[in-house]
Amino acid sequence: MLFFAPAGHNLAAMLRPGKTIGKYRIQRRLGTGGFATVYRALDTVEGIHVALKIPHPNFLRPESLGDFRREIRIAARLDHPNILPIKNAEVYDGHLVVAYPLGTGTLDDRLRKRISTAKCLLFAEQILEALAYAHWRRIVHCDVKPENFILFPDDVLRLTDFGIAKVVLRTRSASGSGTIGYVAPEQAMGRPSFRSDVFSAGLVLYRMFSGYLPGWPFRRPFPGSATLRRKVPSVFVDVLHRALHVNDRRRFADAGRMLEAFERTLPAVERFQKRARSRRRRRR
Repeated sequence: MLFFAPAGHNLAAMLRPGKTIGKYRIQRRLGTGGFATVYRALDTVEGIHVALKIPHPNFLRPESLGDFRREIRIAARLDHPNILPIKNAEVYDGHLVVAYPLGTGTLDDRLRKRISTAKCLLFAEQILEALAYAHWRRIVHCDVKPENFILFPDDVLRLTDFGIAKVVLRTRSASGSGTIGYVAPEQAMGRPSFRSDVFSAGLVLYRMFSGYLPGWPFRRPFPGSATLRRKVPSVFVDVLHRALHVNDRRRFADAGRMLEAFERTLPAVERFQKRARSRRRRRR
């Protein structure tokens, strides 16, 4: 639900540790991005910890509040284990406050440490499952990146920022959108689509498996190509290359098609991994 609080609240004062905003007691700031600041807070009614996302004032103009309300309602209807649900949203003195379940970190945090191929495969499936469900519901995310995948216990990933990213896109004066490093070429020109999300997901997966992030003009071989081929078979590499084609018409039409292709490679990936383990045993 979306609530309105009376004007006159000093938001800056409310966001200090120990202060309250609505039913939430601020504990500390978790991070700041290009769009919003995220805080850890205690829900004093339910007695649980939550993540509060508060958009920067330059993104939340009075005329855009209606857009945010509509998009939040759309996002609230998404029901999938790999999509982060919105607990509720409130507006205080013109500032939007969105509450989410609190995770243990982000995929970006996890990728800064060593990660096994098996764990990469587990994460890749969840990434594509979340995006495929959104595309099935006719929603384009527009900002697929590691920071928008929240990690929970038992290695569960949940994709966040559905809908809100689209409103930010509409309120920016420039035609470009998305996050530098993970945006598809046509999306940077103001033409986001399901295929743009596929491209961004391909970049996330490529970085996850190779440790490198390809950049413009996205010519092959991408950096980290040798590392990637030591971890997965060529049929899996082909899926990533198709997702990362500069011509959007040469990519998968949506994340559902990419998920199907990913799942078809899993038997080959398993055989590849078994051979790799056998070679390592022989060397030892």
